[in-house]
Amino acid sequence: MSAKHFKPIYLTALAAAIAVMPAASQQNKAPKTQVWIDLATHSFAGMPDMGGMGGLAMNMFGGKRGNNTYGATRYGAAPGQYMDIALLNTLKPGVPVEQSIPSGLKLGKSLTLLPYKETPARPGEPGTPEAGEIRDFKVRILIYWGCGSTIRKGQPRVIEMSSQDGKIKASGAMQGRYIPDRTAKIGPGYVTWPNEKNRQNVSNDASTIGEHVMTGERIPESLKFQLENNQDFMPKISLRSAGNLDSGITWNWQSISQARGYFMQAFGQQGDATVIWSSAETADAGSGIIDYLPPTTVDKWIKEKVLLAPQVTSCAMPKGIFEAAKGRNEGGSGGMLRMVAFGPETHFVYPPKPANPKTPWDPEWNVRVRVKSTTMTPIGMDMSGMDEQDDEDNNDGKPKKKKNLLKNIFGG
Repeated sequence: MSAKHFKPIYLTALAAAIAVMPAASQQNKAPKTQVWIDLATHSFAGMPDMGGMGGLAMNMFGGKRGNNTYGATRYGAAPGQYMDIALLNTLKPGVPVEQSIPSGLKLGKSLTLLPYKETPARPGEPGTPEAGEIRDFKVRILIYWGCGSTIRKGQPRVIEMSSQDGKIKASGAMQGRYIPDRTAKIGPGYVTWPNEKNRQNVSNDASTIGEHVMTGERIPESLKFQLENNQDFMPKISLRSAGNLDSGITWNWQSISQARGYFMQAFGQQGDATVIWSSAETADAGSGIIDYLPPTTVDKWIKEKVLLAPQVTSCAMPKGIFEAAKGRNEGGSGGMLRMVAFGPETHFVYPPKPANPKTPWDPEWNVRVRVKSTTMTPIGMDMSGMDEQDDEDNNDGKPKKKKNLLKNIFGG
């Protein structure tokens, strides 16, 4: 999809950054050694695995094989399985740690966690505004919400912002639901994987199931834990669509056993306006929902109809809220949709918390494991059959559907 048909969305990444350590005790005793493991499965709905498509596919999604980076679990990335590991040992901060892993992870016998090094910021490019300078702009945002083929009464919510001669005007507001950022606040003293010494990609059929053991200077000898099915990578979201932009699109997916809830959000255009739709029954869903959520929050927001319950397997999108791109050979896209399946969150603590609250307790370590699966797909573009086709030419010399669709999606 070219920039002409899908303008950047500037308000999708607003979130406060308040890191919260994994909870270990009602007595507020933080373990001296803490480990965070995030697992994510990213996919592009209807597309096959990218292994046979070489550098083309990886470049399209902003990455290369063997160029895995810490943080790729949080938001959509190149299709595949991702794992982020962070460790903070207050007894000996910033010292490399070895993590023995099960053979099913297919990353060798162990992973080396190294001191985290922040990627240097890119220098400013020529022609960018000076610091503090505000260029004239005009933005109009239309917000729709809820599953159903017709636009509901009171929609859309309209937000308008503009700037002229340095003066900003705004009407309406994007409220958005907020939760504190609970991702490890990595910095000095933390060790992580992947890192600059090992950026190996996780195989699509890799599994975390089995025993994991952490060793290193001043690492507790007891730091070992067993991951089971519930702490393994989630399957890809099998998402399909029926209908079109004019009549309305219904999204269907297969239930995922590990999923505790689902959320969908779409972005596109309607004339000169940016359109945002979500599957929530409230208008203030917010873009931060795509990130990991605590299980208690997932349960609460399902009751409040912000998230879809785990037994839900379809959601219709109102007709006419997006306009199709013009001039495409095989049908243009009206925008992009992304979806997340929230998985379980597991805490391991040693020694276990005593049943009697009066019993003294000084935990040595805590491990938190979070799991989710995400997918994205163009809206209004027929992706059916993509995973059964390859990108070789047909017998008549014409390229097959996959190759043409890739050009349509990315404006090639």
